[in-house]
Amino acid sequence: MKFYKVVLAAFIGTLIALVINFFIKVGVVSSMISSFSKNEAETSATVKPNSVLYMKLNYDIADRTIDNPFNGINFNTMESIDMTGLNDILRNIEQAKTDANIKGIYMELSTIPTSTATLQEIRDKLIEFKESGKFIVAYGESYSQSAYYMASIADKIFLNPEGALDIHGMSSQVMFYKHLLDKLDIEMQIVRGPNNRFKSAVEPYFLDKMSEANREQMEKLLTSIWGQILSGISQSRNISEEQLNQIADNLETIFDARKALEYGLVDNLYYKDQVLDELKGLTGSNKSINAVSNAKYAKSYSTKNPSKNEVAVIYASGQIFDGKGQEENIYSDNLSKIIRKAREDNNVKAVVLRVNSPGGSAVASAIIGRELDLTKEVKPVIVSMGNYAASGGYWISAKGDYIFADPTTLTGSIGVFGTFPNMQGFLNDKVGLTFDVAKTNKNADFGNVTQPLTEFQYAKLQENVVKTYDQFTKRVAEGRGLRQTYVDSIGQGRVWSGIDAIEIGLVDQLGDMEDAIAYAAEKANLGNDYKVVEMPKKKDFFTRLTESLNESDKIDAAMKQRLGVYYDYLQGLDNLQKNTGIQARMPFDLIIE
Repeated sequence: MKFYKVVLAAFIGTLIALVINFFIKVGVVSSMISSFSKNEAETSATVKPNSVLYMKLNYDIADRTIDNPFNGINFNTMESIDMTGLNDILRNIEQAKTDANIKGIYMELSTIPTSTATLQEIRDKLIEFKESGKFIVAYGESYSQSAYYMASIADKIFLNPEGALDIHGMSSQVMFYKHLLDKLDIEMQIVRGPNNRFKSAVEPYFLDKMSEANREQMEKLLTSIWGQILSGISQSRNISEEQLNQIADNLETIFDARKALEYGLVDNLYYKDQVLDELKGLTGSNKSINAVSNAKYAKSYSTKNPSKNEVAVIYASGQIFDGKGQEENIYSDNLSKIIRKAREDNNVKAVVLRVNSPGGSAVASAIIGRELDLTKEVKPVIVSMGNYAASGGYWISAKGDYIFADPTTLTGSIGVFGTFPNMQGFLNDKVGLTFDVAKTNKNADFGNVTQPLTEFQYAKLQENVVKTYDQFTKRVAEGRGLRQTYVDSIGQGRVWSGIDAIEIGLVDQLGDMEDAIAYAAEKANLGNDYKVVEMPKKKDFFTRLTESLNESDKIDAAMKQRLGVYYDYLQGLDNLQKNTGIQARMPFDLIIE
């Protein structure tokens, strides 16, 4: 009898949980529909006179505004967050230059958890905006280095009197898994080519600190990026780079806001109400400030263009995987289909490939590269590199007609490796599981994680890695007009900044996505008669909503929001199981603090 009571209780409990889950999802859907309706209404709204474009860039800025209904939700407060993508931010700044209702830009900054190349593109666009004569004001309760780099371009920089301005130089931390794997009795079997001394993506599996080669390239990268930041701040604030380095070395402004004022890094120590008073004076308002967010402003003007000539911007963002998947990463089937569509569309006269990828599957990179090669035969293919265009990301870029990169773009990483876990020790000794196998052929059980590779299998994998590296260097040599031996000398897995990549021939010109679009139109002889189309096309709201109700998407978004920069460490652990097989991937997960 007791058994039936337990079963009945379990059944009722499950039924109640299902009912609750149903009503939660109904509530979420209703909320999303309501939010969508509100956003649609904002599209036709007009911006009031004497408004300011309000920018709060406290999120990881994607190349393109992500139409995921859960993407802009703070899972702590369940409030909506403005997470406008780089494409719309740049368009907004350009539109605001000539919009009579926009008097200036107000940036409320604290920390900007995004890569330097993205910051650079926004900062360069703000410099253009200043040519209009309109003001830019920045305020921060505190400024991180990334936030201050952005703020330094402002006409007026205000810091809270109790705040801090963080300038301490740049560092990058690499997470190593060796001791974890040792404790778990898991062996990561590594296959690398003979000329991959900088291809250190596999080092965390068998070392507990950086190799000298990896440290060398990391320090050169950081020095290049830090030099770009110092140069920008120095020019904007008329403070020598030498003095800025002294401030960083002595942590002068981190604990004392008055020091930031004393050194001329900020214009005044103001509380928020004083900043608002300043804005009222600049806009001629006696009441509240009409602040328009990036998200709202992007929907207040039309970008329609009657031209039939199209320059297609194809976004290639994230790690590279085989097959099909969600748009948050690059999947060979998905991206190949998009490239084919652009190639076969007679209205598309040129293609701009926007690459923001640390690489991934070598096979997937080759498949995507093939589609781009075919497209290049019939129309110009111009590459615009964002934060990363490394390894597989460079593989798909190498044969572009012309390559643009930001000064701090991480690119190159021409190298290949393979990882194959052997979990025999873990499963046998830690978990208590043993395995046996029956097979028809000598290597029928190849790739089984319950046993180590044989010498023959390892040799075959090594042969494949060497062959793939040869294909990679050959592709770069053909695309860039270089000798393959020279490509090998600058390859070997080494990552370069955009500035250094120009000097060694991997990149043609420093420039942003707008420069790449203009060049593509020129190569296609379009003059000013063209419009920009972004691919893949955005899905309708209900399709996006259905996809976003996936539990893993919601959990992932919440964890990323909650963990902040530490989310990257979690991703690193996730890569332990994902990045197996032959990879063309950047040699480290770069987390710059």
